[in-house]
Amino acid sequence: MVTNEYQKRLGARLRAIRQQQGLTLQQVEEMSEGRWKAVVVGSYERGDRAVSVAKLAELSEFYNVPVSELLPKEELSAAANGGSSAKVMLDLRRLASDGLDPDLKPVSRFAHTIQMQRGDYNGNVLTIRGEDLRALSVIYGTEPDELVGRLEDEGLLHQPRP
Repeated sequence: MVTNEYQKRLGARLRAIRQQQGLTLQQVEEMSEGRWKAVVVGSYERGDRAVSVAKLAELSEFYNVPVSELLPKEELSAAANGGSSAKVMLDLRRLASDGLDPDLKPVSRFAHTIQMQRGDYNGNVLTIRGEDLRALSVIYGTEPDELVGRLEDEGLLHQPRP
């Protein structure tokens, strides 16, 4: 299953970062004063439990590394080499519509967060970078290209006029 494969690669990356810092799971729990339970971090690392973007961001802060460093390296290489998931243009008007599938609300919130970070309020289109797309795909436990396909099927991608 693709989702499980991605979670396992993400988990392996999380484990590698923790080990590079010379920490055991128990030490992570102690240093975080119980914020990060050893059993939870271990389940993320094994790929048994999906990690949300918010939790990934919190882990990156705890480990003091950029979120992009927590993502599997294969995904970073694909985007850097111009893979189909390198950039995506979201149609913000469609994302803001009342008829948006509730399961896609995280995409809308994520896009709004990116707009705030960039100070980009044109209101029509938002280009999300490969790194943003990879982070967003973590929410859905899928590969970035699969998420792009779903967004396209839902009509949430901006279609430039010829």
